Amino acid sequence: MEFWGFTIGLIGKIMVAFTAIAVHHRFLKEHKVDEGVFKTMKREQFVGILGVILMIIGYFLEIPSRFF
Repeated sequence: MEFWGFTIGLIGKIMVAFTAIAVHHRFLKEHKVDEGVFKTMKREQFVGILGVILMIIGYFLEIPSRFF
């Protein structure tokens, strides 16, 4: 049961992160913004993607210590 709670929690975190990244991506495509805002949004998008990657890596690193 604990395994499923851990897994579902991770999926939820990834969904929230993906949603935030998708919103920024859509705004970048549909609105005109100045160069400073554009650079900031691109950086946020990169950090968000990196965060998702790190959560996935962390998940796989925690599995052995938590469940085996």
